[in-house]
Amino acid sequence: MTGSQGPVFSRRALIGTGLGVGASVLAVGGAAAASAAERPSAGRAGAPQRAYAFLAAATDAYPDHGTIRLAQSYSDQAGLFSTAFTYDNALVILAHLASGTRDSCSRAVALGDALLYAQAHDPAHDDGRLRQAYNVGPYTFYDGSPQPDGFVRADGTANVGTQFGFTGTAVGDMAWAGIALGALARRTGQRRFLTGAVRIGEWIERVGRTDEPLGGYKFGVDGADAKLPFTSTEHNTDLVALFGQLGRLTGDKEWRERRARAAAFVTSMWEPSGGFFYTGTNDGVTINRSPIPEDTQTWTHLALASPAHARSLDWAATELAVLDTADRRNSTVPAGQSYEGVTFSSAGLLANEDAPIAEGQPKPDRNGVWFEGTAHLALALRDRRAAGDETHARRLLASVERAQDLLGDGQTVGGGALPVRSGVVSASSPLDTGFGFGYYPYRHAGATAWYLLAVARANPLRA
Repeated sequence: MTGSQGPVFSRRALIGTGLGVGASVLAVGGAAAASAAERPSAGRAGAPQRAYAFLAAATDAYPDHGTIRLAQSYSDQAGLFSTAFTYDNALVILAHLASGTRDSCSRAVALGDALLYAQAHDPAHDDGRLRQAYNVGPYTFYDGSPQPDGFVRADGTANVGTQFGFTGTAVGDMAWAGIALGALARRTGQRRFLTGAVRIGEWIERVGRTDEPLGGYKFGVDGADAKLPFTSTEHNTDLVALFGQLGRLTGDKEWRERRARAAAFVTSMWEPSGGFFYTGTNDGVTINRSPIPEDTQTWTHLALASPAHARSLDWAATELAVLDTADRRNSTVPAGQSYEGVTFSSAGLLANEDAPIAEGQPKPDRNGVWFEGTAHLALALRDRRAAGDETHARRLLASVERAQDLLGDGQTVGGGALPVRSGVVSASSPLDTGFGFGYYPYRHAGATAWYLLAVARANPLRA
C-alpha cells in the first residue's frame, strides 16, 4: 500500500468500493458471547476444522467447471461473484500446508498447480506473471453481461478477472504466490513448484527493481502493462521472504543480494522515534508518512525477526487497537456481542462516520475489527514470545474464533450454503482502511487462512 493516492488495482483496493456490492450488511444472529478473557485458549476444538471446511467449500464451489480450480475469495454476499484473488489463494495453500493432513496437502498441491496453470496460460503474456485475480465460476455481471466460464476458459486460457478490472500484476501478490510455490517445493520435492517460484522472482527482478534514491522494488504494472511509480514497504517485506526462500532453495547467491535490497528499503521506512514502519513512497524519493498500516508492523517482524524493530508489534497492538460493540455508531455487531483486535491503519480510527466508505456502501465504524490483521498480529506476537505476548495472542485469536461462530451467518459461496460457523469474516463491521476502500463482514478466505496460520504458529514469511 502506498497511501491514499495509490493505485486502485491493489489486491485489496476494489473490495466493497461500490461495484455492485449491496449497500446493507447482512444481519447476523447468535447469542451474546463471553468476553475474550472468559474464552478457552485459541484453537479450541472444532474452530480450525470449521475454518478448513470453509476453505474447502470456497475451493469446490464450482464442481461443473473443471478440476483445475482456485478458491473463491469472499462469500457471494460481498458482490465480487467468483473472484479468486492470487494473494488469498497463496495464503490458502500455506494454511493447508500448516495443517499437515493428507487432504490438506492434496488441496495445497491442487491450488499450486492452478497457479502454475495461470502462469503458463495467461491470455496475453508468457513471462511468468500472475494477475491480481481470476474468475473461477460463471455469473452475470451487474451490467447484464455474462461470464460463463470457470477458471479455465473455453480456449484454454486462465480466466482473468477483467470485469472488475483485476488485470494488473502487483509485486506483493506475486511474492506471496512465489512463497506458496516455494513452500510446496519444499514439502513435495516437486521441481515444477520451484520453477514457477523462480519465474515469479525473475519477473519481479526485471519489472520491479529500481535505482531511485530509496531503492527497493516498485509496485508492479497495471492492466495495460504500464509500470506503476509506487514502492511499498509491505511488498518489499514480502520480497525479503521470497528472495530469501529462493536463495535457500536454489543456492544461487543473486537471490541473497536481491533480498538485501528489499530489506534495505524496508528498514529505511523505520521511524525510530515512534517505533513503527511507514507505508512506502509514491515517487522513490519522499516517504509517505500517513496513513500508517498495520501489516507493515506485523509482516516486517515475521520476515525480518529483527530485535531492533520488534517494537513495531507494540505500536500496532496499542495504536491500532479497537473494540467493536453493538452500541457503537455504525457498528453492525449484534446486541450482546463484542470483538477486539486491530484496524487496518491509523486512518481508520479517524474515518468520517457521517459518509459511506464508497458510493452505495454503509458508513464506517471507526472501531471495526480487521480480522485478517488481528490474526497476523497474533501470529507475530507468538513468534516474538516476549512477556505477555502469548496471552495477548490467545485473546486476539479467541476474538477471531468468536467472529467465525457468530458473524456471517447464512452466507454462501457459488450459490451454495457454507458449512455452519465456518470461515472468518474480513471485518466485524464496515471499516474504512484509509486507502480508498473498505472491509465488510463477509466470510473471507484470506482472513480464514491467516487465522489458521496463527493457530498453527506457522510463519509463512520465514521458512
